[in-house]
Amino acid sequence: MFSLAVRRCVSTALLTRLSSSAARTVVDFGLNFDLTEEQKEIQNTARQFTCDVIIPAAPELDKTGEFPRDIIEQAWKLGLVNTCVPAEYGGTGLSSMDGVLILEELAYGCTGVTSPIVANDLALTPVLVGGSHEQKKKYFGRVTEQCLHAAYCVTEPGAGSDVANIRTSAVKKGNDWVINGQKMWITNGGVADWYFVLARTDPDIRKGFKGLTGFIVDADTPGVTKGRKEWNMGQRTSNTTGVTFEDVVVPNENLLAAPGEGFRIAMKAFDHTRPVVAISAVGLAQRAMQEALNYSLERKTFQQPLIQHQAVAFMLADMAIGIETARLVSYRAAWELDQGRSNTYYASIAKCYASEVANKCAADAVQIFGGNGYNSEYPVEKLMRDAKILQIYEGTTQIQKMVIARAMAAGLRTMTC
Repeated sequence: MFSLAVRRCVSTALLTRLSSSAARTVVDFGLNFDLTEEQKEIQNTARQFTCDVIIPAAPELDKTGEFPRDIIEQAWKLGLVNTCVPAEYGGTGLSSMDGVLILEELAYGCTGVTSPIVANDLALTPVLVGGSHEQKKKYFGRVTEQCLHAAYCVTEPGAGSDVANIRTSAVKKGNDWVINGQKMWITNGGVADWYFVLARTDPDIRKGFKGLTGFIVDADTPGVTKGRKEWNMGQRTSNTTGVTFEDVVVPNENLLAAPGEGFRIAMKAFDHTRPVVAISAVGLAQRAMQEALNYSLERKTFQQPLIQHQAVAFMLADMAIGIETARLVSYRAAWELDQGRSNTYYASIAKCYASEVANKCAADAVQIFGGNGYNSEYPVEKLMRDAKILQIYEGTTQIQKMVIARAMAAGLRTMTC
């Protein structure tokens, strides 16, 4: 039970707040779900770009697998790409929250187009969190002066979720490092101008994460070989390749932070990009729901629109529930980052939950379309294929649950009486 003193304290604080807000129609109790005028403008710009440019091009890009270079360059000119770059290095200086507003709109059009954009941020973020002033000035400057592409090279044939098993090596020779190894499933791998590469600088595999170090590697460095483009189930316009490093000489100035700091930097990058992947899943889910809703209003069975059948109506309602809640936790993950706090817990919840929602919404949209949904002439078939990778890249659903559970075990976000 609350004590009388606590009740009086709460009542006094409430009355003070109400009296100071007497002239206002809305009382601010700390939570605010309104966007600023600037954020609305950013959101509308991204939405208009999606409607005018991405949606018309997406079906053909899915068929050809062509990298959407022109589309990304148009987005870059509008300031919708590389939003993580601070203003002091020539970037837009947008917040994490601004970034998720942009990506939700773009992903509504095609997550195959947004994946290369997110991959750029994923490669840039290790420089943001672990790079020196000189490294930031050089590499951030490059992507703000031109529409360049970057890639995050961590995954290997034998090291996906098991990052500690990375075998790519980096050996110090004089003032340089020599890198040898093979990476795979690298988004932007075949189009990147430079890479963030995680390599083992301590040959003792038993050192695990502690033996890993991060490097910036220019793509035109001798010994870097880009593999063939993979033809994936979905997001086919995104460029996914292997990248091989054979006696690649990297100057010590391209070492990020210090030897052994690579894993920390690589994982810290996910705190920035997992909210973006989560909101991309929300954008895809929103598109699936909208397509299914439109179809259910037009298509009739048993002399009435599909939406009048409870089975279909409930599926649409479940979509709305999932989308609204996934959006909120994605916003929370980005907002925590903007407050300067660790957002790992929320970022993993957002990425885990939103990717599941996207897959459920896409599958249900296909079900509502029936036979038409299974046909490539309708958009929901593509949405269902595109959605699957959201549960896999940037940490699988199962990895996210491990992160969440560890946070719980550490006593985070728990309430005791």
